[in-house]
Amino acid sequence: MTIVTPPPTADAPWPVGLLAAKVRDWIDRLGTAWVEGEITQWNSSGGNVYGKLKDLEQDATVSFSIWSSVRGKIPDDLKQGDRVIAAIKPNYWVKGGSLTMQVFDMRHVGLGDLLERLERLRRQLASEGLFDPARKRRLPFLPQCIGLVTGKDSDAEKDVLRNAQLRWPSVRFKTIHTAVQGERMPSEVTAAVKALDADPEVDVIIVARGGGDFQNLLGFSDEGLLRAAAAATTPIVSAIGHEADRPLLDEVADLRASTPTDAAKRVVPDVGEELLRVQQARGRMAGRLTHLINGEIDRLGQIRSRPVLARPQTLLDIRADELLRYVARSEELLRRAIERAGVRVSELAAQLRALSPESTLRRGYSIAQLPSGAVLRDSSEAPPDTPLLLTLASGSLDTVSRGPRTDGASDGAPTPAR
Repeated sequence: MTIVTPPPTADAPWPVGLLAAKVRDWIDRLGTAWVEGEITQWNSSGGNVYGKLKDLEQDATVSFSIWSSVRGKIPDDLKQGDRVIAAIKPNYWVKGGSLTMQVFDMRHVGLGDLLERLERLRRQLASEGLFDPARKRRLPFLPQCIGLVTGKDSDAEKDVLRNAQLRWPSVRFKTIHTAVQGERMPSEVTAAVKALDADPEVDVIIVARGGGDFQNLLGFSDEGLLRAAAAATTPIVSAIGHEADRPLLDEVADLRASTPTDAAKRVVPDVGEELLRVQQARGRMAGRLTHLINGEIDRLGQIRSRPVLARPQTLLDIRADELLRYVARSEELLRRAIERAGVRVSELAAQLRALSPESTLRRGYSIAQLPSGAVLRDSSEAPPDTPLLLTLASGSLDTVSRGPRTDGASDGAPTPAR
């Protein structure tokens, strides 16, 4: 006999336990159902799996649990992004008031639509060179102003600001708050990246989000956002999620950081580390300089210990003796050269005197010249009454020719002066 419970009223309400029991009983009547969807979250813990399954067409998602007793019966290669069918039984936990979907079986159907679309976009952008390491820009050593794109009051924003300011307190930020999931997220993040890229004060841009499941990170693989990041002239750091989360923005960005904290550490240098590095460099330079100076001092000491520098007068004495010898030798050579030259001059003078017409004139001869100045060489050149100039050994005379003689004087012989 079935007992019919009267409907609850304000005067006769149901106890919470009764309502919970009725909900449990009603859900239990649904039994096990096969459903199809795409895995958007897959986390293993203690042998159990906790995840989410998304409808292939509608915006509907359910959470599921796979206990360790069932885990060994399903394929080992199931992962986020796979399209599957699953035998699910809804369970209502009366004590906690929560609804869970327990999986009893799960099978592959094919590559999920989202993953397939992302893979096509990945191949297209890779073929265009947007993932090429050669196009990635180097981050500035010490950015004066950092552009930050993140959710308002998010843990990611706090992590970036706190860690950056701990490392370099004077660093400045220009933060633009945007949606970090949902339909508005791609357009808002794209606009923020473009605005910060156009700001001349911004040296580097960080796009940060504190992780999330595969579905929540889809906006960071939006084609418009990826192309805006690739076209930016300011270096971009992608700090989205954790190590297992890899949206396509990670591939296009100039640097991928595993977490927002990691982004702050890689963008901003640590002031303590830099001061220590400067001190170490100064210490090395001082050591090298001291070693160099000590080496030069030792070398100067060695040079000064040499005899020539220990008693410089020795070098002067040696050079003075050499100079005296050279002077004496040069005087002797010069004297000999002068003597030989004097002898030679005497010999040439004697030869000159022997060959000089003056010596002939001194023996009593003279030179007869015609009025034209020509030397008279033949008596026929001086007919009677021809004026002649007679040059003697001392002085000259004017005379007149009386014509050729017929007393047998030989032609060409000097004519004694008369």
